[in-house]
Formats: sequence, structure tokens, C-alpha cells
Amino acid sequence: MNDNPQNLFVETAFVRKKKRQETVAKSIFLAMSVAMIVPLLLIVGYLVVKAYPSLSLEFLLDIPRKGMTEGGIWPAFIGTIYLVALSLAVSAPIGVMAGIYLNEYAKDNWLNRVINLAVINLAGVPSIVHALFGLGAFVYAAKFGCSIISASLTLAIMTLPVIIASTREALASVPMNFREACWNVGATRWQTIRRIVLPNSIGGILTGVILQVSRSAGETAPIMFTGAVFYKAIERGDLFPYTLDGQCMALSMHLYTLATQVPNVSESIPFATAVVLLATVLLVNATAIVIRTLIRSKKKW
Repeated sequence: MNDNPQNLFVETAFVRKKKRQETVAKSIFLAMSVAMIVPLLLIVGYLVVKAYPSLSLEFLLDIPRKGMTEGGIWPAFIGTIYLVALSLAVSAPIGVMAGIYLNEYAKDNWLNRVINLAVINLAGVPSIVHALFGLGAFVYAAKFGCSIISASLTLAIMTLPVIIASTREALASVPMNFREACWNVGATRWQTIRRIVLPNSIGGILTGVILQVSRSAGETAPIMFTGAVFYKAIERGDLFPYTLDGQCMALSMHLYTLATQVPNVSESIPFATAVVLLATVLLVNATAIVIRTLIRSKKKW
């Protein structure tokens, strides 16, 4: 037995070894984080530098001119808003309701296991496959033709599995004790979901839904086959230039067109288009983070 009390607080070789291992692990994780962040910052910086000569409010609000070699991107920008808004209006309610059913009502049987497996598999299907499905289902079978409706429904089908999965995860994060307490005082299952489960999971649900806007805005293949067009003449600043049964321009399709099919275009215009698309996606992501933070700050647990 050690008679010197001071020796009780001296680091042993075992403790020093554990601290060295912790320092090494922390350094590795820091290096991995830097390795992910630095390339992203370099890419964004490169895009902004290349796009700087064309970046302006005039570029956003103007229409393409002289065979899209000059002017702005307003038709493509407003077309993207149309596609994303309509697809979200379709996929969000269906996805949230399906997530509620699968997490709160569905029993553990073979049918629901098949449904869960189908949702997981659909989330990993390439966008070009969704594009072909939308072409067959909405353009030809439903006779919507190449239109905003067809493109939006295709985007909705593509984002639906992720919304369902994020809704289920958000609902599952609510402790079961909350549900049991409500059931014990006589509340029905729907009352428990509406008054307790949904208010405590709405932050995660909204985050999952809003983040799918980013994916919808950046997809090219699904809208290329179903509703996007090479060029469409509209009035500058017109907020309602398209009809749902007509085609529209979109930022992702416009960027692809500028980069591959438009000769003699200024080098800064495709980069400026990419920066606007990226800024739109980042703005949506930032909105999702703010909403999630505000809602989580109101939680009592």
C-alpha cells in the first residue's frame, strides 16, 4: 500500500497511454474533417472567382439573349422554383403521412417489412431510372405530356422515399414513455400522435422535407425527359410565366445546355449559373438548419 498520498494523483503509464491514443484519434478525426471541408471551400471559391464578371442582380433578373450567349437566367430560375414547389407540395404530405403510418400504426408483419424494404431501395435508385419511369408513367400513360406537371411528379416520386425515411427517424426519436403516458390517461393513438409525437418531431420532419428541395433543384435527368426545355421566351421579371401543362426552363438543365451545346458563350456565364444554383441550395439548407434550431430550442426534453 502506498503511504504517500501525493502519489495517488500521479499519472500512471496506463493513463498516459490512453491520453496518447485519444490525442491520435482526435487528430485523425480533425484531419478527416479538414480533408472534407477544404476541397469544398476551394471548389466554391473557384466557382465564385470564375463567375464574378457575370454575377449581379441584373444577371438573375434578365432573360437570355443572342442565343443564350448573353443576358441572364430569369426563365431558368423561376422555372426551378415552379418545379421544386410543385414537387414538394406533392411529396411532403404523402411522405409525412406514410412515415406516420409506418412508424406509429404498421404492425411487424411481412407486408410492412416488404414496404420498408421497398422504401429503402427506392431511396437508392439512380435519378435516370426515375426519369424513365416519369416518362412512361406521366408523359405517356397519364397523358400529361412533357410538362411541369410531369417533371414535378417525377421529382416528387424521386424524393418521396427520403422524406418517408426522415419522418420515421424523427418520429422514432420521440421517447416511447411520452406515448405510454398519453395512453394511460385515455388518449387515443391519433390524439397522442397529433398532440405529443408530431410537435416533438416536427423539427426533424421539416428538416428532411426542406433538404429534399436541394436535391430537386439540382437534378437534371428527371426534368430533361419529362418537362424541361432548351429555351422558352418569357417576359423579364414575370413571376407567373409558365402554365402547369407547358414546359419550362430550369437552372440545372440550363447549366448543362450552356456547358455542352451553346458555342461562343462567355466563360463566366456558366459559372455564374452554377453559383446561383449553389447559392439557392445553400440558402435552402441554411433555412432548414435555422428552422430545426428554433424548433429544438422549444423542446422540454
